[in-house]
Amino acid sequence: MDTSTTFRKIAVAEGVSYILLVFVAMPLKYWAGIPEAVKYTGWAHGILFMLYIVLLIMAWMEYKWAFKKTALFGLASLVPFAPFWVDKKLKEDNSNKS
Repeated sequence: MDTSTTFRKIAVAEGVSYILLVFVAMPLKYWAGIPEAVKYTGWAHGILFMLYIVLLIMAWMEYKWAFKKTALFGLASLVPFAPFWVDKKLKEDNSNKS
């Protein structure tokens, strides 16, 4: 499996974990008094976020992406739902090369 494919999979997983953290776990913590929801979801999201950044840097170096593209993909990790856009862009890029 190449770096781009792995990065795409991690981007989707990171996006899902971010959405779960913000829209499920945090309301459970603050409205239902279940702090464990944030503890475990946050922990998983933290690992996926770190993997996202490491794989982003690896893909940047391997594929010689422009700094602008890399920075945009990096910023996408900070916005809910944006990692799904990253996956879509990379899928389009890969299909255009074939």
